[in-house]
Amino acid sequence: MHNEIPTSRPHTPLLDSINSPEELRALSEKQLPQLADELRAFLLYSVGQTGGHFGAGLGVVELTIALHYVYQTPEDRLVWDVGHQTYPHKILTSRRERMASIRQGGGLSGFPKREESEFDTFGVGHSSTSISAAQGMAIGAKMAGIERKVAAIIGDGAMTAGMAFEALNHAAHTETDMLVILNDNNMSISPNVGGLSTYLSKIWASKFYNSLREGSKQVLGKIPPAWEFARRTEEHFKGFMSPGTLFEEMGFNYVGPINGHDLGDLVRCLRNLREIKGPKLLHIITQKGKGFEPAELDPVGYHALNKIEPKKAELGAVDAPKKVKYQDVFGRWLCDMAAQDERLVGITPAMCEGSGMVEFAAHFPERFYDVAIAEQHAVTLAAGMACEGQKPVVAIYSTFLQRAYDQLIHDVALQNLDVTFAIDRAGLVGEDGPTHAGSFDISFLRCIPNMVIAAPSDENECRQLLYTAYQHTGPAAVRYPRGTGVGATIERELTALPIGKAVIKREGKQVALLCFGPLLATAQQVADKFNYTLVDMRFVKPLDGALIVQMAGTHQLIVTLEENAIAGGAGSAVTEYLNALGLQCPILQLGFADEFVDHDNQKQQLAQQGLDAKTIGERISQRLKTTTPDTISLVQ
Repeated sequence: MHNEIPTSRPHTPLLDSINSPEELRALSEKQLPQLADELRAFLLYSVGQTGGHFGAGLGVVELTIALHYVYQTPEDRLVWDVGHQTYPHKILTSRRERMASIRQGGGLSGFPKREESEFDTFGVGHSSTSISAAQGMAIGAKMAGIERKVAAIIGDGAMTAGMAFEALNHAAHTETDMLVILNDNNMSISPNVGGLSTYLSKIWASKFYNSLREGSKQVLGKIPPAWEFARRTEEHFKGFMSPGTLFEEMGFNYVGPINGHDLGDLVRCLRNLREIKGPKLLHIITQKGKGFEPAELDPVGYHALNKIEPKKAELGAVDAPKKVKYQDVFGRWLCDMAAQDERLVGITPAMCEGSGMVEFAAHFPERFYDVAIAEQHAVTLAAGMACEGQKPVVAIYSTFLQRAYDQLIHDVALQNLDVTFAIDRAGLVGEDGPTHAGSFDISFLRCIPNMVIAAPSDENECRQLLYTAYQHTGPAAVRYPRGTGVGATIERELTALPIGKAVIKREGKQVALLCFGPLLATAQQVADKFNYTLVDMRFVKPLDGALIVQMAGTHQLIVTLEENAIAGGAGSAVTEYLNALGLQCPILQLGFADEFVDHDNQKQQLAQQGLDAKTIGERISQRLKTTTPDTISLVQ
């Protein structure tokens, strides 16, 4: 058992001798426990050096070894769910010495990635996709006449999503030859919620079940025929109540639950199941953070680690004032608003901690709903509440809102229901990469009728725009980025801002910079340096049309700036607006190119997209060379 993160590379001779699963399979079974110990120690060390996902990987060390030991990877397909549990998989599949680069620019991804390794059979960042993908692979192999085994590893909360059950239902219907491994650790990023989670985790510890069993022994133990009847009845009762009943009735050959940290049992079970045809489900019990005591005691807090930095030796150093995270700005506003309005209900799809809702959940538990990894349900649940006069606030990451797009349109916007969306992680998110980036929400939201879309430029504006959106009767979204703001003073008083009204931050000449969101501080540097006009747009929808027309008539060039895809984004909205009026004006749209932005730190990602102050200034100067004042005209 480890109690501290090692700061020097541990001694791992057996692990160091393995550079591929093929070499792993050459080991004897007696050597596997030693390999597990070394793999766990190396994982602790490597994540401590780089930062990254942590607890989930520690929980699947033995499972990862057993899978690669039994299955002929990469010819056999392993499909991982919730990709942050795949660090041990990466270490065993020829990437051990590259772990120091994980989640850094040009380095390994923190998730499975097909371009990175032939052992990464399916890219994943969102949860609950593994069973569908594995089934598709199994069917595809069968169609091609290839004898191949396929296993999906789902867990860390992913079984709470409806997509997993859609896939289970279809796999059983088609009698697909595949194995589903349910890694039951009673955790996702937050503690699991929902009926299935409760069922799986509590049934064997049921007081009713155990008291019935013990009472039967005491009463009937002295009457052998009666006790034998009771014992058989118990077996039937146990079978009726066990998790296996659910999966067996769906058409799966269910095995388990077994100890997911017992390598001997895992290897034996996997060997047997590999040879059985048809849909199979192996239920294993594991512990998130296994082998690292602090993570075992606090699996939520140790879901991921920051890089361990050397301690500063300077004496008398004064730390800079700590900036507030946007998620905490939201959390504070939510509590303040809930204290004012008893109709407010907070909803999140399994992101209580990440969305800053811990304090709200503690103070208003009767108005807090964590619906598990079920984004579609979260949005329609909010719609139903709004039908009854409540004021639901859905706290959701931009990338996860993509999974509930139909519900957003059909269940909320079409009925013009009063639901507020607090969209966290809008824009680039750094080391988590393209699977978690909020690159598209402006584009997919602004085409929906009845939607109001706000893009605050700093922490205080975020607080006030959340209040504004909440006061609006109808669907409204406030998008804000990951991480801290610029250090703006946050006003305690809540003030509703005029919807669809922008603010001129400085008057200048030639160029009007229209900024949507937190790039305002960067734009301010450019505007100050070149004496450009700077506008904080605040709203993507509705636009401040009057101000846009004013800027078009008094400036040589309009520049739109946003942390969103250029295609269909806020800049496109400005262009469409002017075009509808017949007003022709040179416009430079700055945002994300038509590509997925790979993982790196946020500053580097923005620079790569040309959204740093230096490059913005250069791109504007270059564009000005091709524009003249007489290019502005009003088409009659």
